[in-house]
Amino acid sequence: MKILILGAGKMGSFFADVLSFEHEVGIYDTDLQRLRFTFNTQRMTTMEEIEAFKPELLINAATVKYTIPAFEAVLPHIPESCIISDIASVKTGLPEFYAKVKRPFVSTHPMFGPTFANLSNLSEENTIIITESNHLGKVFFKDLYSRLHLNIFEYTFKQHDETIAYSLSIPFASTMVFASIMKHQDAPGTTFKKHMNIARGLFSEDDYLITEILFNPHTSEQLEKIQENLAKLQDIVTRKDSAAMQQYLTTMRENIK
Repeated sequence: MKILILGAGKMGSFFADVLSFEHEVGIYDTDLQRLRFTFNTQRMTTMEEIEAFKPELLINAATVKYTIPAFEAVLPHIPESCIISDIASVKTGLPEFYAKVKRPFVSTHPMFGPTFANLSNLSEENTIIITESNHLGKVFFKDLYSRLHLNIFEYTFKQHDETIAYSLSIPFASTMVFASIMKHQDAPGTTFKKHMNIARGLFSEDDYLITEILFNPHTSEQLEKIQENLAKLQDIVTRKDSAAMQQYLTTMRENIK
C-alpha cells in the first residue's frame, strides 16, 4: 500500500519507521531538517511530489494545532479514494471536518509518546480507534496496532475526548502544579526525583500538544475535582485530623487498585 505521512516529528517518524518494511511510504514536511532523520521513505517537500505519489492512505501526524490545516492543504492533491486518517490526541473539530469533506476516514489515538514509551515493547501501552471510522481504515489500524502488541480500545469521538480529559488532563495538570512550585534540591529523595523525571518528560513535549490536551472541553470538570480534593486535604492537614487522614489515605489506596 502507498502510505503518505504528514509531519516528520516524533510520531510521524515512528509511523514511517514501522510501516516502511511492508509498505511504500512517503513522508511530507516543510522542515528539511526533520526529514533528514527519516529513512526507508520517500521524502517530500512539495504538493507536486504528493500528487505524483498518489497515496492510498494518508496519516496526518501534524501537531494538534495544525491537524485540520494540514488536511486542508493536502486534500486537493490526493486521490478521492485515499483514506485519510489522524492520530490527534484531542478530536475537537474533527467530526465536523470529516462530515464536511465526505472522504473515507479513520481516526485513532496511540496513547503513548516516544518521550516516555519503550518503543521496543509496547505491550503495556494503549491505543484508541474511533468507532465512526471507515471499516477498511479500522481494519488496517487494528492489524497494525495488534502487531505492535498495543491494547486496542474503540470509542466514539465524544467518549474519546471525555476519556482523554480524565487520563491525560489530570496527570498533566498535577505535574504542572508540581513544577510551578519547584525549587532546586541539593539532596532530592526518590519520590521527588521520580516526579521531577515525569515533569521533565512532559515539558519536553510540544507546547501546542500540552495546550490542546488541557483545552479539551471536558478538562475544566476534572480540574474542579482536583481543586475539591486539594481543599479537602488542606482542611485535614490544617486541623491535623489523624482519623480523617487515615480515611483519606484509605480512599486513595482504593482508587489506585
